[in-house]
Amino acid sequence: MATAKIGIIGGSGLYQMPELTDIEEVTVETPFGSPSDAFIMGTLEGVRVAFLPRHGRGHRLTPSELPFRANIYAMKLLGVERILSASAVGSLQEKYAPLDMVIPDQFFDRTRARAHESTFFGEGIVAHITFAHPVCAELGDVVEAACGVAEVKTHRGGTYICMEGPAFSTKAESKLYRLSGMDVIGMTNLQEAKLAREAEICYTTLALVTDYDCWHEEHDAVSVETVVEYLNKNVRNAQLIMREAVRRLADQPRACACGSALKNAIFTAPDLWPAATKKKLEAIIKKYSSEVL
Repeated sequence: MATAKIGIIGGSGLYQMPELTDIEEVTVETPFGSPSDAFIMGTLEGVRVAFLPRHGRGHRLTPSELPFRANIYAMKLLGVERILSASAVGSLQEKYAPLDMVIPDQFFDRTRARAHESTFFGEGIVAHITFAHPVCAELGDVVEAACGVAEVKTHRGGTYICMEGPAFSTKAESKLYRLSGMDVIGMTNLQEAKLAREAEICYTTLALVTDYDCWHEEHDAVSVETVVEYLNKNVRNAQLIMREAVRRLADQPRACACGSALKNAIFTAPDLWPAATKKKLEAIIKKYSSEVL
């Protein structure tokens, strides 16, 4: 199977960048089913990268339909150690304007129907990862520096509230989130971050602001047309940023704690692990199977 140490999750524009060469399509099957789509493997800045269209090519899957576990587990099977995630968000604060980029460092969960897609564990093996700091700060540093290649205003830090969707917020909800101190709102990245941590993969989000959500008096209705317009304008900037981030990561070793996130997190003794669950989770727990935890 083809391998890559860097994975990128986002829309089709990210794997259609002109700088991507040696492209091949790779289908990956996982114990959690099929990912959102086949992976697009390519070379960027001399580095092999695995691209995954989050909603499938043609945007066929709603946020609640996304096979989050399959997506992240497939990244693990491909050898990915770092995931760069790009997604559209609405702004909940005046300072985050449409076309700005935000690199959030916190998440708040408002999803309701994704419990089964929020962890790899269960079925006889229990793990409790630490998630106080849900994204990789070192990877965030790289993305922040990479934003310098694009003429965009960049904000480091902030809270991404993850809503269920697929409908956008009501005005009452939007105002509440804003008054609660949330910064941007989206529908997908929380589960990715949790699962990446369990899989011991570094993860960070590049949030592309497309609108002011509906709290803003001058923008009190989020139109799909506006979102798509600003998202398309952001595509090239996102391409440039991802390309620069990959270049910066090419020779940078991982010095963070993401690669050992499961150490001391698995509460079930290895000799009690059910054989079927152990096999199912092999890609992420194999190195701990002989340790006393």
